[in-house]
Amino acid sequence: MSTVRPKTDQILERFRLHGHGQITLCDGRLCLTTIRLVKSPTDFEWRPLDRGQLRALADLIAAMESVDHQDEPLSEQDLLEEFDDPEADYASGSTAVYDGDTMVGCCVLYPRTRAEPGHEMRHFGGVHPAYRGRGIGSALLDWAERAAIPLHEQRFPGQPLRLDGRCLARNDGASALFAEHGYQKTRWFLRMSCDLNSDLPAPKVPSGIEIVGYAAERSQDARLVRDEAFRDHWGSTETTDETWAHFIGYQAFRPAYSFLAYDGCEPLGLILGHEYDSYTRATGRRELYIPTVGTRRAGRGRGIATALLGQALRAARSDGLVNAVLDVDADSPTGAVGLYKRAGFVVTDTSISHVKRLIG
Repeated sequence: MSTVRPKTDQILERFRLHGHGQITLCDGRLCLTTIRLVKSPTDFEWRPLDRGQLRALADLIAAMESVDHQDEPLSEQDLLEEFDDPEADYASGSTAVYDGDTMVGCCVLYPRTRAEPGHEMRHFGGVHPAYRGRGIGSALLDWAERAAIPLHEQRFPGQPLRLDGRCLARNDGASALFAEHGYQKTRWFLRMSCDLNSDLPAPKVPSGIEIVGYAAERSQDARLVRDEAFRDHWGSTETTDETWAHFIGYQAFRPAYSFLAYDGCEPLGLILGHEYDSYTRATGRRELYIPTVGTRRAGRGRGIATALLGQALRAARSDGLVNAVLDVDADSPTGAVGLYKRAGFVVTDTSISHVKRLIG
């Protein structure tokens, strides 16, 4: 709800939910119009997503961001890279909902590369704020269940299948919708932030460890560390050649803020950094996003991850970045939350993974 005109927002929501027509604001006053009655989900046009819909998709995500405040503005270029994700099948595993030329909802399924011990298929989606309360979200979740089964059977026939959708913990409406469709709250993830203008802990490289910058010739060492470090983490699967190439090929990837830790010739630790130009344009602030920090079992307990964090944060600060952000499993088996707090990170938001068992 807006704190500027709360009464207006309440009336807007009432009309959205009960279908009295479309509402516009005229010089700060409410004006009822009768452009169209509220439609049911079947009255809209549904079709798979493709690259030709990037502008409409970007507009939808911007509209959702303006209300949901996930702090994740995405450009058309960011979204274009998602169409190259080898885990996605947009022809069979995506849908967009249109009201005329306006995309008012979408959902994308992401099959995984492994089914160990079962296949946990993730989905991303949402509904335009002006179209919420009309059953579109429910229809999208129903579509996801129908579309997930053939995608799963093509890849892992006979294996268990679960659907995983995530939303912010403060988004009560989304959590309620998941619950209505039989999803269970399963895992909590923390968004953590570090002010790079604060006093960062002095970096201390453990004895016998060398920290070096990421380079293309170290790509497979980085992949080895990533896969082994996250092998015991909830929901993680090993990369394939294709998924790894896609991951390190993001335009946002910044080798200058990415480092590996070696003990002799043996790679033990890894940190990767991203910087999103779309975030800088939207906020006027340069931010380091850290998608990966990991240490192989043989290197844990030696302070390698702390040293890598210190190196990346100071490199980013020296380049003019003002903040660093990462996401972490609240129940990380390696105690990552405490490590990040000691490095200067604080919790700023929480998201919940909602899971529904479909097969097995």
